[in-house]
Amino acid sequence: MPKLENTAHAPVCVAIDFETSGREGYSACAVGLTRIQNGQLQQSFYTLLRPPSSRVLFSDIHGLTWADLKDAPTFAQKWDEMASFCAGVDFFLAHNAPFDRRVLAACLAYADLPACEVPFLCTLKGARKALRSIPSRSLDAVCRHFSIPLRHHHAASDAMACAQIYLRLKELGISEAQMLVH
Repeated sequence: MPKLENTAHAPVCVAIDFETSGREGYSACAVGLTRIQNGQLQQSFYTLLRPPSSRVLFSDIHGLTWADLKDAPTFAQKWDEMASFCAGVDFFLAHNAPFDRRVLAACLAYADLPACEVPFLCTLKGARKALRSIPSRSLDAVCRHFSIPLRHHHAASDAMACAQIYLRLKELGISEAQMLVH
C-alpha cells in the first residue's frame, strides 16, 4: 500500500466515475477516468459500456438508453485500455468512493478478471471534513462551491470534477489519509 503521509512525490491518482444501467454493481454503462500526476490534471478517458442486460433503469438520471449502449464494447473488452490508462496509479479517487469501488469490483468479477488492489480515496469524505459550512457535499454542490464546471451524471465530467475537487481539498490541507476508504 502506498504511503499516506510525507511522500517524496505527489501521488499518481485516477479519478473514476461509473454510470450504471441497473442496481447490480456489474451493470456499468459508462466510465470516465481523469489522471492526476505531479499534482496536475493530465488526461482523460471516457467510454460507453454495453451492460449485461438491455434493461436500462436510470436513463432519467444519466440520459443513456439501450439504443446508446447496445453497440458499445463491454467492460471486459475495454479493460486492457482502462488498465493501461491507470498504470502506476497510487490511488483511485471518487466522489462517494464506496459506490465506484463496488462497481469496479463487480465488473472485474463479472468479467472473470483479477480484483483491483488499488486503494480508493473519497472526495465526498474529504469534502465533509473541509466544507462544513455548505449544506450539502454532493458532487454538484461541491462543484458549485468551488466553481467547477459540471455536466452531472456524465461519467467524463463527473471524473474530471472529482479530480479538481481532490486538488482543491489538498490545497485546503485535507490529506490522503483523511480521504482513504477502508
